[in-house]
Amino acid sequence: MNRNPHVAVVGATGAVGIEMIKTLERRNFPVGKLTLLASARSVGKPLTYRGQTLSVQELKRDSFQGIDLALFSAGGSISKEFAPLAVQDGCVVVDNSSVFRMDANVPLVVPEVNAEDVKWHQGIIANPNCTTAITLLALYPLHHAFFVKRIFASSYQAVSGTGAKAIEELKRQVRQVVLSETVSREVYPHQIAFNVLPHVDSFLPTGYTKEEMKMENEGRKIMHHPTFKASVTCVRVPVYRAHSVAVSAEFEKPVTVEAAREVLRRAPGLDVIDDPAKCEYPLPLYLAEKDNCAVGRLRKDCALDNGLCFWVSGDQLLKGAALNAVQIAEELLK
Repeated sequence: MNRNPHVAVVGATGAVGIEMIKTLERRNFPVGKLTLLASARSVGKPLTYRGQTLSVQELKRDSFQGIDLALFSAGGSISKEFAPLAVQDGCVVVDNSSVFRMDANVPLVVPEVNAEDVKWHQGIIANPNCTTAITLLALYPLHHAFFVKRIFASSYQAVSGTGAKAIEELKRQVRQVVLSETVSREVYPHQIAFNVLPHVDSFLPTGYTKEEMKMENEGRKIMHHPTFKASVTCVRVPVYRAHSVAVSAEFEKPVTVEAAREVLRRAPGLDVIDDPAKCEYPLPLYLAEKDNCAVGRLRKDCALDNGLCFWVSGDQLLKGAALNAVQIAEELLK
């Protein structure tokens, strides 16, 4: 790839698209030229990059001529239609949707875990599910040391995972409740303010949701661990940004809290915040807009053999989406 690639952000006006633009700038990614693409209704919208104002252009079938790298975050149907067209035009695509993640010909990458998988791409590289990426930053180093067999987990997912409209919905509902007004809802099937919804993504015949199965399916592919099992309950909580996950993991090898903490201290992209006596543990409020995820509440699991419990939090728009995509792009340049 060109050392100073012409980069396109597809879905540039969405919550993740805006973070992608900021992340390219913040990490000094060597962008030769930046093109911002979105649907017709966003055309002409001004966005700033490195002090310049750029106008959003309409995404069309011929938008990728001369573009080296495209970061997609515009939903599955857009990725399905336009990513192959971009590849035909000689562009490498890093896709944030779920469309290509389980495709055997598409690497699914968390750079701290399986950066080397970038090498065998055939034009498209998939960005994983946000909850999975955040969980694996803590789970994979432990797996590397102690070999994980299975996990039981519950997620506490911020509304930013649903997009910009969901953030507005929570703000509006909080205001409506405080002012004793009728609460209106458009995005979620129930009020999200002052509530939690055990419902993220659509339900499968098994009773699990698609989101809940991503942890097992994507986890297996990213960790190269085909027998990994994960029983997960995904829960939407009234938090603006940053997801948290409570994990109980069972390992092949005996694991102590001290040994686990040592492993996690050395893990890339992860901070250890674990001093319960001082009320110190990872909090989504303070991890919002931070690149690193954080792990804490480490303790021996009293219901599993060779078990360890931990709590991990991370910014869903960054490590869960935009940052991970830009890190994949950085691996491509290497």
